[in-house]
Amino acid sequence: MLSRLSEWFWNERLWFPGDLGWADLEDRDGLTYAKTSDLWVTLPIALAFLIIRQIFERTLAIQMAAALGVKEKIRVRATHNPTLESYFRITSKNPKQSEIESLGKKTGYSERQILRWFRRRRNQERPNKLKKFKEASWRFTFYLLAFIAGLAALIDKPWLYKMEEMWAGFPMLTLLPSQYWYYMIELGFYMSLLFSVASDVKRKDFKEQIVHHVATILLISFSWCVNYIRAGTLIMLVHDASDYLLESAKMFNYAGWRKACNYIFIVFAAVFIITRLVIFPFWILHCTWVYPVTVYPPFFGYYFFNGLLFVLQCLHIFWAVLILRMAIKFLPGNNIVEDERSDREETDSEDDENALEGRKAPVKNGPVQNGHPPLNNNHHRKTE
Repeated sequence: MLSRLSEWFWNERLWFPGDLGWADLEDRDGLTYAKTSDLWVTLPIALAFLIIRQIFERTLAIQMAAALGVKEKIRVRATHNPTLESYFRITSKNPKQSEIESLGKKTGYSERQILRWFRRRRNQERPNKLKKFKEASWRFTFYLLAFIAGLAALIDKPWLYKMEEMWAGFPMLTLLPSQYWYYMIELGFYMSLLFSVASDVKRKDFKEQIVHHVATILLISFSWCVNYIRAGTLIMLVHDASDYLLESAKMFNYAGWRKACNYIFIVFAAVFIITRLVIFPFWILHCTWVYPVTVYPPFFGYYFFNGLLFVLQCLHIFWAVLILRMAIKFLPGNNIVEDERSDREETDSEDDENALEGRKAPVKNGPVQNGHPPLNNNHHRKTE
């Protein structure tokens, strides 16, 4: 069964146009071509990235955090309470009003005490600022080096300036050493991200991140197997062009350097829009979707490759919406940037307000009924 499935999957008519096939990609006359077996190299590379990341985050990232003045806010831990802890782990991290009353009867806590306990317990599970900084600094370092390396590998290639050249002579496109290492390192890195996704900081676009990593790995692997290497290198370069800017903005944000974060984010937003919503769809996608059918009749690999590119483009649009929502914060009077994907840390004052809401009618320009001053609802929220 597996043999038949493998034979069907690697059928030449699926992946190549016309009479071309795997035999055309065999090394000969001193020329080297991409081979499917080369992809096994990415597994030890991914493992090496995981090890290097641990060393980096425990050494260089800590030094960078200290240099930028990253300070971790001390969190008040929730007092040990078996009843509330069991409810938190098994039932819900955000109890409803009726459930709060029931928990109050079991524990003898007031409503405000229960709200504050759950707030502190939820905060304990949120990643601290230093962890976020170390993760951002690791990605910043890789994306910056990858972009520089990719630009150096492509700067003298004709298909960087005239994209139709990426199909000249397809599929007999010889493999250059720079292309080999660019592919293997990029693929190994994204595989390491997929392996570590469970331990990384989880944001609201967690599922989209999984889809992105899987689509990227499939796209890079497939483009290697069927020798779409020229197109693949251009796609990787376009993606690396803006990623390091976002990670550097996060680093300055965690360090509290608001103005530096804001300026870098403006540059990132501009580069992201240009590369992901202009160059990618109107140059690269156009060249992979429109141009090949003028040379070869459409085939399965053509649709599969472009299907993965369309998935990435949909994710680009999704993230562009988040970026634009964040960009609104740069309007006059808004000087704080908050990652729309992040789970913001809660404060005691929020629980106090929630506990008081519904009990007291709002009072304007005067004290509330119990003698406490009115709560200020216009306080600035801390960024993640």
